[in-house]
Amino acid sequence: MAKPITHGPDSRDGHVYDMPDDLRLAIEVALAADRPLLLSGDPGSGKSSVAPYYARLKGLRYYEHVITARTQATDLLWTFDSVRRLGDAQAHRGRLNDGDYVVPGVLWWALAPESARSRGGLLAPSLHRDPAERFHHRQHPNGAVVLIDEIDKADPDLPNSLLVPLASHEFTIGDTGTPVRREADAGPPLIIITTNNERDLPQAFLRRCVTFTLPGPTRERLVSIARLHLRHERRGLSETTRDLIVALADELMRVRATADLGHQRLPSTAEYLDALRACLALGITPDDPRWPLLRSLTLAKPAEAGR
Repeated sequence: MAKPITHGPDSRDGHVYDMPDDLRLAIEVALAADRPLLLSGDPGSGKSSVAPYYARLKGLRYYEHVITARTQATDLLWTFDSVRRLGDAQAHRGRLNDGDYVVPGVLWWALAPESARSRGGLLAPSLHRDPAERFHHRQHPNGAVVLIDEIDKADPDLPNSLLVPLASHEFTIGDTGTPVRREADAGPPLIIITTNNERDLPQAFLRRCVTFTLPGPTRERLVSIARLHLRHERRGLSETTRDLIVALADELMRVRATADLGHQRLPSTAEYLDALRACLALGITPDDPRWPLLRSLTLAKPAEAGR
């Protein structure tokens, strides 16, 4: 029987991340100011990996919500299970309590976990573990990390609708009128919001965030990241592997330097790791006749391919 694969190339499990000192300071500033950290940078630069890594590093509760064009601000706070309520009403289950159908969102869980467990005090406290939390072991109950991923994909009104909850750490459930406020024992959450700069964000929203842009990859950092991932995957670092790591880093930097001239998109750290894993799995080295094709498949992608 084949052994199941427990994670993919973008596992977001928080085990591996090369944290630059300036990014670490940005996180500390966001926590000290009690403001969200807005992370920008090229796609594949590791923006979405920061939050789970920091949560696991510090032993904090971790939540995430990936934004789509249909996401509404309330989805991050709560949702109302109208389908289940309608089914219960049709089943004639007596007088229904709307609070029983309120489902806490990631910000509710981060700000007020006890309230979320009891659905804002409308239900008896549940003994079950937090269903929204990604990691379920060794987490400290005080403090949480929330990832709000790719906020620029949302409707332009969404950032403005989050101004009050993000600034005051309180909101009111529209379906029941129940207020939710940050619990003293919960501790200040670290809210990390990512953007690919596909759409300008409102100035009022930017004012309420600590902003940081992840820099493009350097040869030295690519090598360091590769070593971290291979060590985590328990792969041996033979001389051939070390040479391959450096050769791919040099190749990525060459592609980035000429990308505009050749109408290619800028390859990222994620694509560098893809190329490395492919080379290791297929036994491809820089002197292999398959190297040019691998380069075009993973690093030198045409810009039109993403449109």
